[in-house]
Amino acid sequence: MPVLDLLDLHAAVPARAPLVGLDLGEKTIGVAVTDLTWNFASSLALIKRRKFTEEADELFEHMASRGAAGLVIGLPLNMDGTEGVRCQSNRAFGRNLLRIRPDLPIAFWDERLSTVAVERILIGEADLSRAKRAEVVDRAAAAYILQSALDRLRAVGGAR
Repeated sequence: MPVLDLLDLHAAVPARAPLVGLDLGEKTIGVAVTDLTWNFASSLALIKRRKFTEEADELFEHMASRGAAGLVIGLPLNMDGTEGVRCQSNRAFGRNLLRIRPDLPIAFWDERLSTVAVERILIGEADLSRAKRAEVVDRAAAAYILQSALDRLRAVGGAR
Protein backbone atom coordinates (compact mmCIF):
# COMPACT_ATOMS: atom_id res chain seq x y z
CA MET A 1 0.00 0.00 0.00
CA PRO A 2 1.46 3.37 -0.87
CA VAL A 3 1.58 6.23 1.59
CA LEU A 4 -1.91 7.74 1.68
CA ASP A 5 -3.29 11.23 1.84
CA LEU A 6 -4.68 11.81 5.32
CA LEU A 7 -8.21 12.02 3.93
CA ASP A 8 -7.91 8.49 2.51
CA LEU A 9 -7.15 6.85 5.88
CA HIS A 10 -10.83 6.49 6.75
CA ALA A 11 -11.43 4.09 3.86
CA ALA A 12 -8.17 2.19 4.40
CA VAL A 13 -8.56 1.47 8.13
CA PRO A 14 -11.19 -0.99 9.37
CA ALA A 15 -14.08 0.40 11.41
CA ARG A 16 -13.39 0.74 15.14
CA ALA A 17 -9.65 0.29 14.66
CA PRO A 18 -7.57 3.02 16.31
CA LEU A 19 -4.84 5.02 14.65
CA VAL A 20 -1.35 5.49 16.05
CA GLY A 21 0.52 8.77 15.70
CA LEU A 22 4.28 9.27 15.76
CA ASP A 23 6.52 12.20 16.58
CA LEU A 24 9.93 11.14 15.27
CA GLY A 25 12.65 12.82 17.29
CA GLU A 26 16.39 12.34 17.08
CA LYS A 27 16.63 10.44 20.37
CA THR A 28 13.08 9.20 20.90
CA ILE A 29 9.84 8.46 19.07
CA GLY A 30 6.68 9.70 20.72
CA VAL A 31 3.72 7.36 20.24
CA ALA A 32 0.05 8.29 20.61
CA VAL A 33 -3.18 6.40 19.95
CA THR A 34 -6.78 7.31 19.17
CA ASP A 35 -9.90 5.93 20.72
CA LEU A 36 -12.05 3.54 18.67
CA THR A 37 -14.13 6.36 17.21
CA TRP A 38 -11.21 8.64 16.27
CA ASN A 39 -12.41 11.44 18.53
CA PHE A 40 -9.49 11.71 20.91
CA ALA A 41 -5.75 11.11 20.80
CA SER A 42 -3.73 10.34 23.89
CA SER A 43 -0.07 9.70 24.48
CA LEU A 44 0.86 6.05 24.66
CA ALA A 45 4.60 5.43 24.82
CA LEU A 46 8.10 6.64 24.16
CA ILE A 47 10.41 4.53 22.01
CA LYS A 48 14.14 5.09 22.39
CA ARG A 49 15.92 5.48 19.03
CA ARG A 50 18.22 2.60 18.11
CA LYS A 51 18.28 0.18 15.17
CA PHE A 52 15.30 0.66 12.88
CA THR A 53 14.13 -2.96 13.14
CA GLU A 54 14.06 -2.72 16.95
CA GLU A 55 12.10 0.54 16.78
CA ALA A 56 9.67 -0.99 14.30
CA ASP A 57 9.20 -4.12 16.42
CA GLU A 58 8.39 -2.01 19.48
CA LEU A 59 6.02 0.19 17.46
CA PHE A 60 4.20 -2.84 16.05
CA GLU A 61 3.89 -4.28 19.59
CA HIS A 62 2.21 -1.06 20.74
CA MET A 63 -0.08 -1.10 17.71
CA ALA A 64 -1.04 -4.74 18.31
CA SER A 65 -1.74 -4.12 21.99
CA ARG A 66 -4.30 -1.45 21.03
CA GLY A 67 -5.64 -3.10 17.86
CA ALA A 68 -4.42 -0.11 15.82
CA ALA A 69 -4.56 -0.50 12.06
CA GLY A 70 -3.29 2.81 10.70
CA LEU A 71 -0.46 5.24 11.27
CA VAL A 72 -0.06 9.02 11.14
CA ILE A 73 3.53 10.24 11.08
CA GLY A 74 4.35 13.84 11.86
CA LEU A 75 6.00 15.67 8.99
CA PRO A 76 8.22 18.57 10.18
CA LEU A 77 7.72 21.01 7.33
CA ASN A 78 9.64 24.26 7.27
CA MET A 79 7.64 27.37 8.15
CA ASP A 80 7.32 28.20 4.44
CA GLY A 81 5.83 24.76 3.75
CA THR A 82 8.92 23.27 2.09
CA GLU A 83 10.45 19.97 3.08
CA GLY A 84 13.92 19.73 4.57
CA VAL A 85 16.20 16.92 5.72
CA ARG A 86 14.00 15.95 8.68
CA CYS A 87 11.00 15.51 6.36
CA GLN A 88 13.05 13.25 4.12
CA SER A 89 14.09 11.22 7.18
CA ASN A 90 10.48 10.86 8.36
CA ARG A 91 9.33 9.84 4.88
CA ALA A 92 12.14 7.24 4.77
CA PHE A 93 10.95 5.91 8.15
CA GLY A 94 7.46 5.45 6.71
CA ARG A 95 8.78 3.75 3.57
CA ASN A 96 10.87 1.40 5.71
CA LEU A 97 7.82 0.47 7.78
CA LEU A 98 6.01 -0.37 4.54
CA ARG A 99 8.81 -2.76 3.59
CA ILE A 100 8.00 -4.73 6.75
CA ARG A 101 4.21 -4.30 6.64
CA PRO A 102 3.21 -3.41 3.06
CA ASP A 103 -0.50 -3.41 3.98
CA LEU A 104 -0.15 -0.76 6.73
CA PRO A 105 -2.09 2.43 5.95
CA ILE A 106 0.30 5.34 6.58
CA ALA A 107 -0.32 9.06 6.18
CA PHE A 108 1.82 12.07 7.02
CA TRP A 109 0.54 15.16 8.82
CA ASP A 110 2.09 18.60 9.15
CA GLU A 111 3.63 18.89 12.59
CA ARG A 112 4.92 22.45 12.38
CA LEU A 113 5.09 24.01 15.83
CA SER A 114 3.67 20.93 17.58
CA THR A 115 6.62 20.66 19.97
CA VAL A 116 6.49 24.40 20.67
CA ALA A 117 2.76 24.21 21.41
CA VAL A 118 3.20 21.21 23.70
CA GLU A 119 6.09 22.84 25.56
CA ARG A 120 3.98 25.96 26.14
CA ILE A 121 1.20 23.82 27.55
CA LEU A 122 3.61 21.90 29.77
CA ILE A 123 5.27 25.09 31.02
CA GLY A 124 2.13 27.18 31.45
CA GLU A 125 -0.58 24.79 32.47
CA ALA A 126 1.19 21.73 33.81
CA ASP A 127 4.02 23.69 35.44
CA LEU A 128 6.53 20.95 34.72
CA SER A 129 10.26 21.47 35.18
CA ARG A 130 12.59 21.31 32.18
CA ALA A 131 13.76 17.81 33.16
CA LYS A 132 10.21 16.48 33.51
CA ARG A 133 9.12 18.20 30.26
CA ALA A 134 11.92 16.45 28.36
CA GLU A 135 10.49 13.11 29.48
CA VAL A 136 6.97 13.77 28.20
CA VAL A 137 7.30 16.25 25.32
CA ASP A 138 7.71 13.71 22.49
CA ARG A 139 4.76 11.60 23.69
CA ALA A 140 2.64 14.71 24.12
CA ALA A 141 3.73 16.02 20.71
CA ALA A 142 2.67 12.72 19.14
CA ALA A 143 -0.78 13.13 20.73
CA TYR A 144 -0.94 16.76 19.56
CA ILE A 145 -0.04 15.75 15.98
CA LEU A 146 -2.54 12.91 15.97
CA GLN A 147 -5.30 15.06 17.49
CA SER A 148 -4.77 17.77 14.88
CA ALA A 149 -5.01 15.12 12.13
CA LEU A 150 -8.27 13.86 13.70
CA ASP A 151 -9.59 17.41 13.86
CA ARG A 152 -8.83 17.85 10.15
CA LEU A 153 -10.58 14.57 9.32
CA ARG A 154 -13.61 15.65 11.34
CA ALA A 155 -13.69 19.03 9.60
CA VAL A 156 -13.97 17.39 6.17
CA GLY A 157 -16.28 14.57 7.24
CA GLY A 158 -13.60 11.87 7.29
CA ALA A 159 -13.74 11.01 11.00
CA ARG A 160 -15.50 7.93 12.34
